Amino acid sequence: MGPHPAVAAIRLAVRRVLHDILTEQPPAPDTRRTPARGAARPCTSDAERVPAPGTRRSMPTPARARHDEPPASSRRPGGDVLPAPLVLVACSGGADSMALASALAFEAPKLGIRAGGITVDHGLQPGSDLRADEVVLRLTELGLAPAESIAVTVGRDGGPEAAARDARYAALDSAAERHGATAVLLGHTRDDQAETVLLGLARGSGIRSLSGMAAVSGADGRYRRPFLHLDRQTARKACMVQSLPVWDDPHNADPAYTRSRLRHEGLPALEKALGKGVVEALARTAQLSRDDADALDAWASQAEASVRDAAGLLECAKLYALPPAVRRRILRRAAIEAGAPAGSLFARHIEEIDRLITGWRGQGAINLPGKVVAQRQGGRLVIRQG
Repeated sequence: MGPHPAVAAIRLAVRRVLHDILTEQPPAPDTRRTPARGAARPCTSDAERVPAPGTRRSMPTPARARHDEPPASSRRPGGDVLPAPLVLVACSGGADSMALASALAFEAPKLGIRAGGITVDHGLQPGSDLRADEVVLRLTELGLAPAESIAVTVGRDGGPEAAARDARYAALDSAAERHGATAVLLGHTRDDQAETVLLGLARGSGIRSLSGMAAVSGADGRYRRPFLHLDRQTARKACMVQSLPVWDDPHNADPAYTRSRLRHEGLPALEKALGKGVVEALARTAQLSRDDADALDAWASQAEASVRDAAGLLECAKLYALPPAVRRRILRRAAIEAGAPAGSLFARHIEEIDRLITGWRGQGAINLPGKVVAQRQGGRLVIRQG
């Protein structure tokens, strides 16, 4: 008898992502070097590892989960051992990420992949450090190594949700680089995708915002989201049938947070008014929007060289001839290259720059985030630090 359908679904989703990761791995050079006699051996034991600043001590790996010998698939014909790729899971202890951690722990060894887990302690609730240690223990019991918690300080820029997200991704980036991880798995589900699309729609941020979260994102495709096609209930069911304890973050039910209000009030109201299937439809909209946005981005990238003069300045007449969706992408890219922070550059900023081309009446310079200034000079659009 096979696993429960929910468990089978999460494992299949992770297996597909791990296969993609292995396929993308470049072949290792066949150096066939052996260490010189008397050369120092690298530190590999748990006792020898020194945690980086901001991290708490990792739990030791249980003997049953420790892999002293790499899988056969990681050996060269000459017998030299190739380092197996490491994949980390970001785990809060909630149902989505615990289901993801369990699936990674099950699938990774079968493919010759090392699997570890990271939990981020935002320090926003009493006892968060103890809860983070509990998550590390659960990850260790699943056989994940390394398994560690990272304490972060959450700032205030962009509001509490954005600030916590920025601190979390910075910690995950640091952990991935420190451990040499090939990828970091995130537990976002189809429900999270639907919420992201609605938030983007409410902000009026355009088609890229409506495309939601990408299955692959980050530097060099570091972040992977295996569960974007699975609903939240499937992940929770998988935890229940595997007897995995989960923690429900009270912030997820706090109406002070926009996403929480959308999850508990907005989406249920939409489903009551429009019927079931709203979440699936929004997730489908995200994928269609992403396909369109990717095509427009590629068009803008190809067209950009044709609208610059010999000195590299943007020519307003040539920009005017482009479709608005392509032109505004070029303007946004130019503003970011000049130093405007991408996260602070909104649609209204791009529209103001666009009016220097489509509605020119001698207006003055436009101030953008990051102390960047855009102005029209002699038929050219100049975007630079002010």
